[in-house]
Amino acid sequence: MSLLDALLRQGALRPIDHALAQSLRRLDGGGTDDRVLVAAALASSAVAQGHAGVDLARPHLVCDAAVDWPDADTWTQALRDSRWVAQPQADAASVPAPLAVEQGMLYLRRYREYERRLAAGLRRIAAAAPDGAGLDALSPLFARLFPRARDGTTADDGGQARAAALALVRSLLLVTGGPGTGKTTTITRVLLLLIAQAALAGRAPPRIALAAPTGRAAERMAESLRAASARLRASDGIDAAWCDALPDAASTLHRLLGTIPDRPVFRHDGNHPLPLDVVVVDEASMVDLPLMCKLVEAVPDGARLILLGDRDQLPSVEAGDVLAAITDAAGEGEALPAAVAQSLAPLLGDVPIAAGRGPLAGHRVQLQRGYRQSAALDLAPLADALRSGDADAAMRRLREGLAGVRFHEDVADPLAGASRDALLSSWRTLMELRDPALALQHAARLRLLTALRDGAQGANVLNQRIEDALAGPQRDPYFHGRLLLITENSYRHGLFNGDIGVCQHDAAGIPVAWFAGGSDGVRGFHPASLPAHTGAFAMTVHKAQGSEFDTVWLLLPRQDARTLSRELLYTAVTRARCELHVCASEPVLRAALARHAARVSGLAWRLR
Repeated sequence: MSLLDALLRQGALRPIDHALAQSLRRLDGGGTDDRVLVAAALASSAVAQGHAGVDLARPHLVCDAAVDWPDADTWTQALRDSRWVAQPQADAASVPAPLAVEQGMLYLRRYREYERRLAAGLRRIAAAAPDGAGLDALSPLFARLFPRARDGTTADDGGQARAAALALVRSLLLVTGGPGTGKTTTITRVLLLLIAQAALAGRAPPRIALAAPTGRAAERMAESLRAASARLRASDGIDAAWCDALPDAASTLHRLLGTIPDRPVFRHDGNHPLPLDVVVVDEASMVDLPLMCKLVEAVPDGARLILLGDRDQLPSVEAGDVLAAITDAAGEGEALPAAVAQSLAPLLGDVPIAAGRGPLAGHRVQLQRGYRQSAALDLAPLADALRSGDADAAMRRLREGLAGVRFHEDVADPLAGASRDALLSSWRTLMELRDPALALQHAARLRLLTALRDGAQGANVLNQRIEDALAGPQRDPYFHGRLLLITENSYRHGLFNGDIGVCQHDAAGIPVAWFAGGSDGVRGFHPASLPAHTGAFAMTVHKAQGSEFDTVWLLLPRQDARTLSRELLYTAVTRARCELHVCASEPVLRAALARHAARVSGLAWRLR
């Protein structure tokens, strides 16, 4: 039995992966080496699993089948000898072929090209030197935004002042940090500084765009920036005209780039760049490889690109773990070339000076101090243990107890027993509210998160059970108080994957689905006109990424599942603002923390 047939029999390949291999076999008259066919099938499977390609020395990262894999060296040589495999030089475009092999990695050629083009685009932006003139004139405003300590150095604010200062002298800036570390607040001040710099130099305000991968993340970003802008407007010594120039809206990346129906390209690209001076992208960990490539290519020469995100969260659903790769290439961001450190002295005083290595050295700041969680929720110790995969520390934190954190050990069904009323009572309140804006605010108070979409502990079944409990088995499909989750983008409606809505009946008993937005703060739609959607009382952790809730209940499956990882746990618990409940068993928690949701990619070494 061939290796390809063995993988198919074990269920390690999808039919489409096997079909690709068989197509190559037929086109070559049956003469293609079986190792090449297996590699082609794995490259196809890898993309579906979120990898950019296959590491030929570690094929088990893509496929954990019980087979004897070919030796990496002989496998690579067999690929190099095949007509189906291109062998491009570093930084060079690949010749037309379905596959490409480079640095021990095998790619579907398209994804190798995405990596190459993205790396080239990031290096292009990073190499540009913004006009650093006028930093001395900005010193009073900078000192007001980031007060200095008594010794004259910038006060310890968890890195926010450093990020703001770097944004003035860097065209590419990566601002990373956990939830609530002030990324959006910092960027609001950065934008104010850029606006003030232009005004003091007699130039027009910079053209700024805020974007995020999902509609909900974009709306949250805009809400946070509007709140931060209002606080700045109320401060003494800040020109109101500068605050007026701050953006007050954000869009999805797809809308920013300009979708073209039924085409995989956007209106804005390298030949038709965005008419902008500053592009800020929030929740960058959710941006996949193809989309980030197309965004970077559309950033015009001389413009700034600022990426915000948390590399410890779940990576994008589609191929690539772009934020992690860029972070690895940029290092910790503590080293600055001497010329850069000298230029920042008027703002920061003495800053660490080092040579820095690689084109992205000194382009990243890691924010440290957390602000999001309330005083009643001591989440940081648990989040740190989950982030590092320290199972012993995580179990100890859960069992000993932290403020606002409750561990329901071995509870597999929070919709039964004592916890049932705690969950349902909040949602029953939604059924009593008549104001859609108030109902949407109340909807953000509680969410049940799960690792799975299907099965007894999946979001689909949990939603059905909750809706049965609230409105009965013979319920109206759009009963008053039902929560809805949009699952596909609809630019016609202005609704996007991840948007949350609430159903309410009007005076005539007609159901209306209400979503945030519009001049009145809410927009109503007839449910029949909505794009694809489902219930939202329970959500997968992936769907909840980019959102936050006052109270989060996290339900893990009874048995270990491949979807579980330390990144999933970290992402889930950090959705909570005030209270967290974890329903899980010790074996499943330990298995999840032992699994790292790493993606196979060559982007980091390309950037170095």
